[in-house]
This record gives sequence, C-alpha cells and structure tokens, in this order.
Amino acid sequence: MVRQRAQRLAEQIKKEVSEIIQLELKDPGLVRMMSITSVEASRDLRHTKIFVSIYGSKEEQEKILKILEKASGFIRTEIGKRIRLRHVPEIEFRIDSSIEYGDHIERMLRDLDVKPGADNPR
Repeated sequence: MVRQRAQRLAEQIKKEVSEIIQLELKDPGLVRMMSITSVEASRDLRHTKIFVSIYGSKEEQEKILKILEKASGFIRTEIGKRIRLRHVPEIEFRIDSSIEYGDHIERMLRDLDVKPGADNPR
C-alpha cells in the first residue's frame, strides 16, 4: 500500500515538474535540451530523485543539471502549491544516461552489420 502511494506520488511529481520546467522557469534551453524520464519517491515520501535525460555534451549536461539544482527550491515550492501533501519531498536531480547507453548499443549493433547467410554460423 505504501509503495503504491509512493509510485502514484512519483508520477504526479513527474507531471508537475515537467509542467513547471516548461512554463515557469525562464531558461528556454531547459525545455529544448532535456526531458524527465522518471521519478523515484522514497517510502516515507520525504525524498524524490528526478531523473533527467539531457541532450548534449557532458559540459552542457552539467550546466543544465546545475540550473535544475539551483531551481530546486522554486520547483519544490511549486509542487507544494500544486499537490496537497503533509511534507513536500526534498528534490534531487540526477542524469539518466539510459537513453544514451541504448543509443550506444544500437550504434555498436549497426557497426557490426551482421547479415544472415551462409557465412553466419547459428
């Protein structure tokens, strides 16, 4: 029951944070270069990890992550206004590299260019 509530809260936070970043934050680079991939809420609902996928170089990723960390107080306040909770959870942003990793694997598979045929042992 508690885990289910944490999952529902995580989904609601994901929706609200996406909206806050798109509509409330003044930095237009955030919207174009990132997306929220998932949110994890702790069992006691006091902490959340927000995973973001950021398109760009490592330097750009770090820059956007710093902007998000700087804005986390504002985002947390907005969440408190939008979602009725006893305690608004602490927010921690983390880079989600799973999309980048999947792209890397896909490029490796394309580079192999294995074609089925007589030379390909199965």
